[in-house]
Amino acid sequence: MTRERAATPGQTVGPFFGYALPYPGGELLVPKHHPNAVRLHGFVLDGDFEPVPDALLEIWQADADGRPVQRPGSLSRDGYTFTGWGRTGTDSVGHYSFTTLEPARADEAPPFIALTVFARGLMHRLFTRIYLPDSPSLSTDPFLQSVDADRRSTLIAARDDVASLRFDVHLQGTQETVFLSFSSAVVNLQQ
Repeated sequence: MTRERAATPGQTVGPFFGYALPYPGGELLVPKHHPNAVRLHGFVLDGDFEPVPDALLEIWQADADGRPVQRPGSLSRDGYTFTGWGRTGTDSVGHYSFTTLEPARADEAPPFIALTVFARGLMHRLFTRIYLPDSPSLSTDPFLQSVDADRRSTLIAARDDVASLRFDVHLQGTQETVFLSFSSAVVNLQQ
């Protein structure tokens, strides 16, 4: 006799990241001494603007020539090869930092960095994009133009200086970052 079982809710995403997911050098898509290295950093904040100290972020991006990395081994850091992928956690005040290259696009679309956020209380990971602030084609990007005008700024990094970009992630609230739904979050850096 088969007994029917009721569905149970999914578990939340964390907090468990400090045990297994971060690894040494995961935030370094290129070494800090790389001549074209830029710092991508910011805070992960909840709906009350409080820091989330145990979030985990992953980024994927094209290289400085607009080419996505298509070889295995992005977990391996050799000290000079751009990997196209990185992972880091937030610190006790909700801050994160990556060392990477500014991506470029080979076509007319603006370059972006794909970002995934894992955090306690989330039923699923969150997907978003980080656009570069000075890209001339922001006003013509079909995806960005599909976002309400008053929310587009939540997808655009701010330039701290020539080698530093800031992108804060707001999980809820009045400044909530625009997130992609899972079914439409097919990240294709060549689209």
